[in-house]
Amino acid sequence: MSTPEPAVGLALPVSDPELEQRLKSRLALVEKALAGHVRSRAPFVTAAAAHLLEAGGKRFRPLLVLLAAECGDRADSDDVLTAACVVELTHLASLYHDDVMDEAVVRRGADSANARWDNHIAILTGDFLFARSSELTAELGPDAVHIQAKAFARLVEGQIMETQAPLAGDDPVAHHLDVIAGKTGILIATSARYGAMFGGASKEVEEALTAYGDIVGAAFQISDDILDIASDADVSGKTPGTDLREGVPTLPVLMARRSATDADARLLELLDSDLSASDDDLAEALTLLRAHPAMEEARAYVRGEARRAKECLAPLPAGPVRDAFEAFADIMASRTA
Repeated sequence: MSTPEPAVGLALPVSDPELEQRLKSRLALVEKALAGHVRSRAPFVTAAAAHLLEAGGKRFRPLLVLLAAECGDRADSDDVLTAACVVELTHLASLYHDDVMDEAVVRRGADSANARWDNHIAILTGDFLFARSSELTAELGPDAVHIQAKAFARLVEGQIMETQAPLAGDDPVAHHLDVIAGKTGILIATSARYGAMFGGASKEVEEALTAYGDIVGAAFQISDDILDIASDADVSGKTPGTDLREGVPTLPVLMARRSATDADARLLELLDSDLSASDDDLAEALTLLRAHPAMEEARAYVRGEARRAKECLAPLPAGPVRDAFEAFADIMASRTA
């Protein structure tokens, strides 16, 4: 079966027209609700909180909530829409904090909040959005509060771990995967879990989709790691080597370091240098990495994770919802080729 391309306006591949239309309609309701949830009694706070929301985004997490809810008999419930807002507000809040940590100046094609205002405003705006997310979670009941609190703690833990080098004797690759599981995987897993919970799916399906979300969330980030090295700017629209230039560790680089031999001396020299200082050195590093066995090792890891994610879907009945989840895993695996 060929893998369908994502439908226009949706960040997930959906081949069934009726399912696609339902998701688009409900996502429009989520978008409208989000615009209300970022409002404050203070106009300046509203402007700051709406800044990244209005800059756009794929809305992948709320869409995953809506799709997972299709596994139950309450897919159109108000709680599902509220849960979709919870995960997107949490994600948006984390972006404000990420941009401060990364000293980013652009986010989603617009000035980052810290660049437009300052770090204090960006941090406090992120806190405001986390608070809004918590308010909505409380409306969903104590189980949702417990899940959200654990997810939030794991997300922040991942952000903190990203700033720290692995301890002596620890595997840098394992450290990196643990960071990604916290920063990205946990909120994707929570999105799938909330959708199943509040959509009325069985406990078995809820657990299956939570495991699926945990795997694909982390693996999709790793596929971005690979594309940062392998992509052609004319094809992907992304500038290759951005992470290398900024000194951000990625899975292919860490795997290349782990398996380096004497023949990789020049590559290691480049990786240890300031690649932001020389376009020629950056281009050479990209060339060497693209030819390195670590690239195929990283791709094989993502393909394996895609297979593992699809295996989690066994409890879901056959149909367009399961097809969409499987197709996303396939896209995740194939986009690194």
